[in-house]
Parts: sequence; structure tokens; C-alpha cells
Amino acid sequence: MNTHFLAWWNVENLFSMKSDPDRSEKLERALGKELDGWTATVLNKKLKQLASIIGQMNGGNGPDILGVCEVESKNVLEKLIDELPDLGRSYKTVHADTQDGRGIDVAFIYDSKKYEVVSEEIFNHFILRRNATRDILQVSFKTKPDGNKLVLMGNHWPSRRGGELESEPYRIMAAETLAYFHERTIAIDGKDQAVVVMGDFNDEPFNRSLVAYALSERVERRVKSKRSRNPYLLNLTWDLIGQGEGTHFYDGTPGMLDQILVNRPVLRDDSPFEVDPSTVQILKFPEMTGRSGVPKRFGRPSSASTFDDTGFSDHFPIAVVLSER
Repeated sequence: MNTHFLAWWNVENLFSMKSDPDRSEKLERALGKELDGWTATVLNKKLKQLASIIGQMNGGNGPDILGVCEVESKNVLEKLIDELPDLGRSYKTVHADTQDGRGIDVAFIYDSKKYEVVSEEIFNHFILRRNATRDILQVSFKTKPDGNKLVLMGNHWPSRRGGELESEPYRIMAAETLAYFHERTIAIDGKDQAVVVMGDFNDEPFNRSLVAYALSERVERRVKSKRSRNPYLLNLTWDLIGQGEGTHFYDGTPGMLDQILVNRPVLRDDSPFEVDPSTVQILKFPEMTGRSGVPKRFGRPSSASTFDDTGFSDHFPIAVVLSER
């Protein structure tokens, strides 16, 4: 049985260095003082810190596929791959620039020995709102050698800046966009198409953006029910909430902002893929955890109170294992 270790990580502001010639003047102006002190030396240290964690995933074998967000460019993503230890992998990336005002994107790192990307099935789904935001990145992967197609949808929904309720409509827009393209994927590829959704949703599994609009469910039997006409998604992170776990902390309180969801075909007995919900885990290696169990941030030099070059990110990664029958 072939297994697939899928992980997600908000790597927190993985920018290239200040005054990078590949960055547009417009974006350089938009970021402004945020890039102060972000030198090649600082960037390389951040890359090494992130790479040290990625290399420990999957029992030290590295992830098969890793979804990331808050990366500025394909170039900086490939620099991250270059820093990874020798894992016997052949990692490649899927990345496309979005119109986000801070230039941070969603991307996938994948082992090209295990997967072939269907090049004509890479989509950036635009989130319609007044100001540009991150797109939803959808990629079709075909497993090697069996050729089973697995569709992944990476998300980084609008933040809660300005207030949770005030910003909620933007996340509802993202949720509706996700639900629409999930349904379109099933309509085009067929009702048996396996889809895995992952991301930093900036909402909890119980918030209405996920439940009422993305059609995320806690109970497996409702997702699997043949009587339901809705394309529900099973949110695999509910049990972690019950254990008091979180991928992100606000004022010391854990929040499950990073989540992994699967659709009905992944749960059916006749699917080429299956998931064991007990394999869902928050990856918290000892060096990643600061005081009170919160993620140890790397931060940035322009904000001295957050900068710690022994840190990593303000989010913990999350992972799940899929099996291929």
C-alpha cells in the first residue's frame, strides 16, 4: 500500500531580501519598512530554520507534498528546497503570483519521484473583493506508478485584521469560492474524484465561513451519505480541538486556523485513496515551541519585539497520511 504524507505550513512572511531586483517597485513600496534589516544573511537563516523542520517531517523522510503560504516568490521557495537535508527526494514547486497587496502567495512543494503534476490543471481561483487577496491554488497530482489523480486545494483566507466580525464577509467570499470550485471539480472529473483541501483559513472549524459556506462537516456519516446532494467536506481537525490543541495562538489561547479537509470520495470504500483521521497531527518539534507552548516565531528585524533568528513561524505545521489502495 502506497502512503502519502501531506502537510501544510504557514511559514510566516518568507520574503526575499530587501531591494531584491526581482521584486517590483510597487511591491517594494507597499512593504516599505517591513523589509528593514531583511538582509541576505537573515533570509538564509530563516530558510535554514524552516528547512530543519521540514526535514524532520514524516519520520525524518520529509513530506511527500507540502502546502505553504506567506511565500513571496517561486525563487525564494526554490531557495528553501536547496536548504533541505539530503532526503533522497526530488522536490519541485507549483507556485503562481497572486495580486495580494503584500505579495504573499500559496504554493506546493512536491516530490516529483512520487507525483506528476497535470500542467493544464493548475488553477488560481480569484477571490472577488474590493482589495486584492490571495487566490486559492488548485493542483491535480497523479501518483506514480498507479496514476491515480488527487486534487489539492491550498488556501490562505483573509485575515481577521480590523476585527473578526468586520472581516468575516471576506472569508465567507473565500469559502463560497472554495465550495464552488470543489463542486465544479466533481462535475468535470466525476463524482469519484478525491479532493484534499488544506490551508490557513483564519477561522476556526466551527465558524460559519467553513460550516455554512465551505460546507465543512464534523460528522463523517453526513459527508458520506448518498442522500446528500451537497458536496460536503469532512474537517479532520475537530478532534484536535477537543484535545485543546492549536496551530496558532492569540493572547496565549490556541486556535485551529490551519486545517485539512477531505471530500466524500476519500471516505468511500471504492476510492483509490483512504484516510485515517487519527493520522492528523500538529507537528510540534521541541525546538519549535516557546513559552506556554506557543510557536516560536522568527519574526523580522523591523519589529525588534518579534525578531528571534532561532525561531521558525507563528504557526505550527499540520499533516495527515493518505493511503492508496
